[in-house]
Amino acid sequence: MYSVETRLKELMLASLAGDARSYGVLLENVAKHLRFYFLRRLADAHKGNADDLVQETLMALHTRRATYEIDRPFTAWLHAIARYKLIDHFRRNRMRATVPLDNVGDLFAQDQSDAAADRMDVERLLQTVPEKSRDLIYRTKIEGQSIAEVAASTGLSETSVKVSIHRGIRAITARLK
Repeated sequence: MYSVETRLKELMLASLAGDARSYGVLLENVAKHLRFYFLRRLADAHKGNADDLVQETLMALHTRRATYEIDRPFTAWLHAIARYKLIDHFRRNRMRATVPLDNVGDLFAQDQSDAAADRMDVERLLQTVPEKSRDLIYRTKIEGQSIAEVAASTGLSETSVKVSIHRGIRAITARLK
């Protein structure tokens, strides 16, 4: 499966080799990814800081790109940088996570084995559709990108993206029947 990790790592490796176009595409893709990352982690009152955190993280990625170890996952390296930028933001604003006592059960570990099995099932099903549809389904349905964003980044029309997604989902549905 052509995952986010694979796509971003290929772009990072090409940019490290001096491909300026790949570096630009990498930064665009990473910016979208980071925006979702920060919006999920910031309280409603602080969601306006997401764009600043994205910019800080992109600047850190740029200045530290030579430290990326190519045999390691790119997204893990990227998320480590983003996590530190988020922690710095919390410290600067003297923010602390608080949980009402009514929700204390949410703090304890929960069995995630069903979720992991579900993820593996979805990935297996996605492997049964053509690569183009698989990538488009993954980007829209799993990553949460809009049809317009995917169309713009792939050079396809929005109608073409919708048709490919529909055909892929129809193929998966037929396989399940």
